[in-house]
Amino acid sequence: MANPILKLTDLRVETVNGLVLVDNVSLELQRGEVVGLIGESGAGKSTIGLSSMVYARAGCKITGGKVEIDGVSVRDLSPEGRRDMRGQRIAYIAQSAAASFNPAHTIMEQVCEMPIQHGLMKKEEAEKAAVDLFRSLGLPNPETFGNRYPHQVSGGQLQRAMTAMAISCRPDILVFDEPTTALDVTTQIEVLALVKKLIKELNTAALYITHDLAVVAQVADRIMVLRGGKMIELGATEHILMTPENPYTQALVHERAAADRFDDDIEEPTRGPTVLKVDNVVGKYGDFTVLKNVSIDVSKGETVAVVGESGSGKSSLARLIVGLLPRASGSVNFGGKELSAVTKDRTKDDLRRIQLIYQLPDVALNPRQTIGEIIGRPYAFYFNKSAAEVKARVAELLRQVGLPEDYAGRLSTALSGGQKQRICIARALAANPELIICDEPTSALDQLVAEEILKLLKKLQDDLGLSYLFITHDLGIVRRIAHRTAVMLRGEVVAEGPTKQIFSPPFHPYTEKLISSVPEMRTDWLDEVLSKRKIV
Repeated sequence: MANPILKLTDLRVETVNGLVLVDNVSLELQRGEVVGLIGESGAGKSTIGLSSMVYARAGCKITGGKVEIDGVSVRDLSPEGRRDMRGQRIAYIAQSAAASFNPAHTIMEQVCEMPIQHGLMKKEEAEKAAVDLFRSLGLPNPETFGNRYPHQVSGGQLQRAMTAMAISCRPDILVFDEPTTALDVTTQIEVLALVKKLIKELNTAALYITHDLAVVAQVADRIMVLRGGKMIELGATEHILMTPENPYTQALVHERAAADRFDDDIEEPTRGPTVLKVDNVVGKYGDFTVLKNVSIDVSKGETVAVVGESGSGKSSLARLIVGLLPRASGSVNFGGKELSAVTKDRTKDDLRRIQLIYQLPDVALNPRQTIGEIIGRPYAFYFNKSAAEVKARVAELLRQVGLPEDYAGRLSTALSGGQKQRICIARALAANPELIICDEPTSALDQLVAEEILKLLKKLQDDLGLSYLFITHDLGIVRRIAHRTAVMLRGEVVAEGPTKQIFSPPFHPYTEKLISSVPEMRTDWLDEVLSKRKIV
């Protein structure tokens, strides 16, 4: 290809210990072109995305190859020259917005920082442009949204704010690192539509990193498949989806196709005793009501899914159940006992019996503690065990979640995303809980690793009789693992019942919208949906 805007030649990235993360990968990207990067956790996708800006994470370094932007060798630039390039010529949209925003500054300050620092806009002009971006991204109350701090908005809203921050300078190249992972399917459509619109209007090139082949099919012209830091297949999107040649690519395509099908083995079981009963709870953040008379119950050995768009109240419900969000009214009954509204008023046994698995293992694990310390701490806390007993239990839990015992001495920073989530599951199991609230536990994982985690959770449920409250926006997961499903919209449960009943016509209007918003693995799906909904 002639005159690529981005050219990577024999890119090689290693850890300081000599472990190869990216092994001589080459890629050319034209103006207005989108190349999707697909592969399992640890395949090198994000490393390549960051390396395109000549940036390496702590403990990593670019050891070989060339990175050229519009013919300029970025590796040969001074540190000042690279800083001028980043943000203005190439911008990065990270997977974890929660870990990327500064909690001490408002969203407006952070979105306006780049155009002001690069001298492209004055403060007043940058703030006006930011409001326009908030509005185009479908953020609530765009005129005042920027006045909030990162912790005051939902994960999906924060991810859209990060998109606004990245495109504030109208760069030539955008690196999207799982930009819709934290978004519900309805919001995902709007963001994907915006991505296509920006690329078309600004002639922007993009690297689009994702684990969802159906998502990348909507925006990518070509797809590069990575495994173990190496490129194993590269071709036009249609070719990769319809006639993949590499066995690993074939497995990815097959697994994504399976995600759209019901698991015929998932039937509503004969309901046992009720473990959790939430009755007409109201939850508020200050004067803002986030949960409106929500009722839900979970039986022993049952999986109940809670689905809904970003900001619908799913995670707020989880926080209220465990006492992190005090309820304004209503009751939470667990095992026949009404729980206190706040965590500090609950007994140690109350706390032990309900555990959480969080959405982002990167921010849920202490990077300074070993895996043994992370898993062992709740076991020692709840059961007052000796150091030898804790060590033995940690080894047992690691085996239970499919990891080697010697991982106990490692730090979480040395693990892949899927391995980190297994550690989070082991930590939850250490308390010997009766109910585990899974808050988007697979959204940050690639398709194959996510499937492994789901199989692990199902096996643990069968072996230990666990109950799950499974919060997610991935309807494919719901249809495969949940016995019953509750659909939430603006803080209310609008539909509830056996999963097959919820996903069979006649639908509740909002449920129908959710179902029709799940991407299909064909390149014309998004354009078809946008045409029907008249979204430009």
